Amino acid sequence: MAAPTTLTRRELNRATLARQMLLARGKTTALRAIERLVGLQAQLPRPPFIGLWTRLDGFRRGDLTRLLQRREVVRATLMRSTLHLMSARDYVKLRGAIQPVLTHAMRSILRARGESLDLDALVATARAHLAEEPRTFDELRDHLSGLHPKGDVRAMAYAVRCQLPLIQVPTDTAWGYPGAADFTVADAWLNAPLALGDDKPDALVLRYLAAFGPASAADAQTWSGLPKVAPVLDSIRDQLRTFRDERGRELFDLPKSPRPPADTAAPARFIPEYDNLVLSHADRTRIVADEHRSKIVTANLRVLPTFIVDGFVAGTWKIERTKRSAVLVVEPFGALTKKASNELAEEGDKLLRFVEEDAATFDVRFGGKPRARKKS
Repeated sequence: MAAPTTLTRRELNRATLARQMLLARGKTTALRAIERLVGLQAQLPRPPFIGLWTRLDGFRRGDLTRLLQRREVVRATLMRSTLHLMSARDYVKLRGAIQPVLTHAMRSILRARGESLDLDALVATARAHLAEEPRTFDELRDHLSGLHPKGDVRAMAYAVRCQLPLIQVPTDTAWGYPGAADFTVADAWLNAPLALGDDKPDALVLRYLAAFGPASAADAQTWSGLPKVAPVLDSIRDQLRTFRDERGRELFDLPKSPRPPADTAAPARFIPEYDNLVLSHADRTRIVADEHRSKIVTANLRVLPTFIVDGFVAGTWKIERTKRSAVLVVEPFGALTKKASNELAEEGDKLLRFVEEDAATFDVRFGGKPRARKKS
């Protein structure tokens, strides 16, 4: 048997960018893009909109808000026990496979605090309360506190979050959700039973490889939060191609997924906070150099918005807003070429107009140095 092909770091970079629609903006719908990406990290309401804007040709805010209002896309606790947007179709099919992730997170965080909880009774109580009408988690905790005045209410509420499939209810706010969103029971919101009995992770792992491969078992485990992925990959090995990275680690991929050449052009792109592009591999050097990882994650674990140049994370960005003006501040990790600076300035101006559409003036600054101001 021939030895597996070795893929370089740049080849892995280009393969990932191709699947993430970051080599060329996708000419597809927001719904299909969300399914292709197996969801979008949604710790904050705004980043998924920017994530789709940077990946899709002609994306508009309303493309996503309509999907949320029509219940075709949902916001829920999913991979890594974090909030994601996922299509309703995928949520119904994959929520069962993600349950072990949530149970593992609950046990890891609650430890002894969770041992005395009657989970079945707790879930039944929460289901009945949230089925009456959507409520915030503060309201749920107040309800549980009334029923169990001496109980560990925060432990109870976290257990409910991990054990009862819940959906956040969208509103007509600018980015779809308020700071404290209401929750409701998933099967009632979607008017569909969830495939909770199907906890086999095979389909979930295959979808991960399609969106983020080629990848190792550790990579898939990092993205999903599943405790053991290596046996899953072994069980479906006959459906996959295998490779090695430059360190000799085994990588898995779907046979027909794109793997462009290392010298494929990669345009400058702005990536929002918490984006799965920078969170979905144990070895993230295919996207961000090890020496830069600490620069994109703060002490309180906030993952900063970044930008990529030639396919790799090259700095961070933020938007400063006054009543009339919007300024995009670009903070490179090192010197940029004139070509990269011009490309970022052009892309950054478009980003500003997407995010801060009601501003009167728009400005892109590099490291605090102003560039020519552009008016609407």
